[in-house]
Amino acid sequence: MDTTFVPPSRAILTDCVRSAGTAPSLHNSQPWLFRVAPPAIDVFADPARRLPVVDPEGREHLISVGAAVLTLRLAVRHAGYSVRTELRAGDLTSGDAPSLAATVIAGRPRRPDRVTEALAAAIPHRHTNRWPFAQVAVPADAIERLRAAAREEGATLTLAPPAARDAILGLARAADRWLSTRPHHAEEIARWTGRDVRHDGVPEWAAGPWDALEVMPVRDFAGLPRERVPFEPYPTVLVLSTDDDGPQDWLRAGQALQRVLLTATWLGLATTPISQPVEVPFIRAELTRRPAQMVLRVGYGRVAAGTPRRSLNELLIPAET
Repeated sequence: MDTTFVPPSRAILTDCVRSAGTAPSLHNSQPWLFRVAPPAIDVFADPARRLPVVDPEGREHLISVGAAVLTLRLAVRHAGYSVRTELRAGDLTSGDAPSLAATVIAGRPRRPDRVTEALAAAIPHRHTNRWPFAQVAVPADAIERLRAAAREEGATLTLAPPAARDAILGLARAADRWLSTRPHHAEEIARWTGRDVRHDGVPEWAAGPWDALEVMPVRDFAGLPRERVPFEPYPTVLVLSTDDDGPQDWLRAGQALQRVLLTATWLGLATTPISQPVEVPFIRAELTRRPAQMVLRVGYGRVAAGTPRRSLNELLIPAET
């Protein structure tokens, strides 16, 4: 038996959890919990932070958790260890107790490669940008690097050509109108937005403006006052899809989404998830032949601040004894 392996300390793994807590999530709900038991970190989906009106199946809930898993993987690799990830099967979206979604296990010491270094450096800088982007085309080689990032996590990222882009944006606007009519939709949005000081949700200053051209499907965050400015009329729109459409596929989609977003940050690109069209089943079915998991807007944008984050103490649950 080889006894030379010394696992990373609890302090190192806890610092990795701190990085994972910066992952993107639906309405910045941060629906994750972590249990540190060296050399492993368990990642849980927190049902108390689901949004049942816009996400009744828990699909975006698990995509958010998957994004945290990818961030955790990168943090462990950046700390100088190999990493293995086990995704949990079964129903992860029902019940009142947190569900174990994945376990990230640190292995032997291993120097991080150049890509890991770059993506890890992008973690604290990645954020959703809800402001207009420059009317500058995203280079083809940058789009291909984003597509390669999705492929690395088993997903497909498709660039929408002009006609498809316009159709997708139209579907997104229709989805937004449909969602606004759903019972309790306003109450759910209000729960995750507002002016109060908090460490989750979308604060007033992060909501961004309305599009004066009415091209971009801008989410209505509980009627917050917002100025109207023209957005880029021909945005770059990408669709992230997977082969199948179950809980593990949603976790994988979240990992692919975060790798794409961090790659975009590395390349100096701004990003905005356009989630409305994937939140309405009959509209989601029209986006791609394969299950569409997220629509992204990508471009060059002004500097925008990141949304607030919960404290590390709120993310950790005690290790089993």
